[in-house]
Amino acid sequence: MQDKITQILQEIKLGNFQAIARAITMVENELAGSEALLQHLSAQKETKVVGITGPPGAGKSTLVNALLHYWMQQDKRIAVLAVDPSSPFNLGALLGDRIRMSEFYTHPNVYIRSLASRGALGGLHHQIYEITDILKHANFDYILIETVGVGQSEIDIAGMADCTVVTLVPEAGDEIQTLKSGIMEIADVFVVNKADRPLAESLLNTLKAMLHDFSKEKIEVIKTIANQMEGISNLSEVIDIVLEKTNKNQERKLALTLEKCWRIIQHNKMKSIQKNEIENALKIALQKADFNLYKFSSQF
Repeated sequence: MQDKITQILQEIKLGNFQAIARAITMVENELAGSEALLQHLSAQKETKVVGITGPPGAGKSTLVNALLHYWMQQDKRIAVLAVDPSSPFNLGALLGDRIRMSEFYTHPNVYIRSLASRGALGGLHHQIYEITDILKHANFDYILIETVGVGQSEIDIAGMADCTVVTLVPEAGDEIQTLKSGIMEIADVFVVNKADRPLAESLLNTLKAMLHDFSKEKIEVIKTIANQMEGISNLSEVIDIVLEKTNKNQERKLALTLEKCWRIIQHNKMKSIQKNEIENALKIALQKADFNLYKFSSQF
């Protein structure tokens, strides 16, 4: 098994997409050897993680596609993790948004992986940290993570991204107040996408005014028309500036790593608890008139 893992790691480092896919499948499904593989990763520090988040319909996939076009012109190697919502009943997902990036599926410098959120409430995937570290081992220049867009609860991305880009559209002006206590706190960059639409300037000014009162640090607000590549070069420059600051911010590095460590420990502690066993016990417990969920949960 160790020889097999060593070979997979060597192939990943050489940029072998099949090896990357195989390793992600191992980790995603917690197959034999996945833990040993993770413990032998040597992540490259220069690989930066950029999170693209925001409400549904904001054009996140189109923005990712535009960034890919721009970075391909600069001969960058990019990995994209696109996390889509999944049913809480069968854990299946509709991964249709990925069709916007279909032209990059065979590109030698772009690796794209769609993941179902599998019920994760923070907008990510349960093994997103592990999968991202596999991609870091492959020496990509950027790792882009596009989240499901579930609104205010989508704060997990801030716990792992070196730069978090929050995408909005002009019509979101009335929703800004509801975002203030959630997404407003995690953004490193705001993007007003589809900026050729009415109300774009109004949203831009509203965001700048709110950020002036809300944030001690300057947070850039960028206008883009992603499907026409407008504003993308400016966005790329701002992302690089944020990434450079993050690299020098030891306090943020500690916070990000602590969040990651805490999540890994939680996951490992939960391995002995099988969901199907809980389901079987719950079927019986729910028949009792005095059923209490908290008392029931305490036995596990």
